[in-house]
Amino acid sequence: MKIALCVKQVPDTSDIKWTENNTMQREGVESILNPYDVYAVEAALKLKKTYGAEITVFTMGPMQAEDILKNIIALGVDNGVLISDRKFAGADTFATGKTVSAAIKKILPDFDIILCGQFAIDGDTAQTGPCIASLLNIPQVTYVKKINEYSDGTITATRLLDDGIESVKVKAPALLCILKSEFEPSRALINGIIKAQDTKITTLTLEDLGLNPEDVGIKGSPTYVSKAFRPEVKHTGEKHDCLETGTGAEIILNKIKEIGVLG
Repeated sequence: MKIALCVKQVPDTSDIKWTENNTMQREGVESILNPYDVYAVEAALKLKKTYGAEITVFTMGPMQAEDILKNIIALGVDNGVLISDRKFAGADTFATGKTVSAAIKKILPDFDIILCGQFAIDGDTAQTGPCIASLLNIPQVTYVKKINEYSDGTITATRLLDDGIESVKVKAPALLCILKSEFEPSRALINGIIKAQDTKITTLTLEDLGLNPEDVGIKGSPTYVSKAFRPEVKHTGEKHDCLETGTGAEIILNKIKEIGVLG
């Protein structure tokens, strides 16, 4: 079994900066592994432990993203691929999907499963995984809570829906988007850390992928951010010391009347 694991580095929420095109600045900004991708990593490692899978992790971003790939390899992932070129900057989910799918076709064309986190906390669109599946013309399963079994080329998984849970079967090759789970994420051991330091990360540029510069990055993005801003925080609450006076209920009733809820 061969697994393509797609992860994303996201800006630390306390250190978000914007470019002149209203896209998030990623180069030179402190970043973390997208929290939902942590569970996609765990799903891949469980498949490796059970079925002897080979895992190749892919990410698109600036050169500093190599550190995140090394951290994931230290957990037990086999190979790392960094998709990095200034022409990829500012990509929306469609342009990102096009770039990542091209990288998977080049490096791991005979993959069995692609794993992604369901959401990315810097966009929360849940579109990149489905874009990759669509561009590779393979089936997809979203909102996956657990991968139950892989047998004879068929994946059995449990999905979490608004109105309950659903058990599904899908033929490989397929893409699965993973939700947060209850288990504790793995920690790297010393042997894994040593392996990660010795593992060479494959870097792919626009030229390596053979893509048209007009089809990637901000030029290849059909959507754009028209405005980016931090919402103004307004504190309009009032504090009343009414424990001794016993007037709390009366104060609340009067406030409700002021806003027109009660006549």
